[in-house]
Amino acid sequence: MKKIEAIIRPFKLDDVKNALNQAGIKGMTVLEVKGFGRQKGHAELYRGAEYVVDFLPKTKIEAVVSDEMVERVISALTDSARTGKLGDGKIFITDVVEAVRIRTGERGEEAL
Repeated sequence: MKKIEAIIRPFKLDDVKNALNQAGIKGMTVLEVKGFGRQKGHAELYRGAEYVVDFLPKTKIEAVVSDEMVERVISALTDSARTGKLGDGKIFITDVVEAVRIRTGERGEEAL
């Protein structure tokens, strides 16, 4: 099993959610986060004063999938989240040692 974490632009969430549903994702967690990478934030003007916005709003999506689904999910994420501009986001993939469904006690992929 793998945990896939994707940091995307907030306005792409609906497109990404639909693409992941079509790819067969059964569940996901979505968080509103702030951060920066190569974008480095930007300057804004408020009441005549300029200030720097260091952390930009992003959306983080987390899903745990079987090993066989990883490439399909990566493809769905990249196709649906890409705008071609700096700040489109990143995808991180890590191993999941175990998963347990609390309600039934199921373990492994059955718990997904």
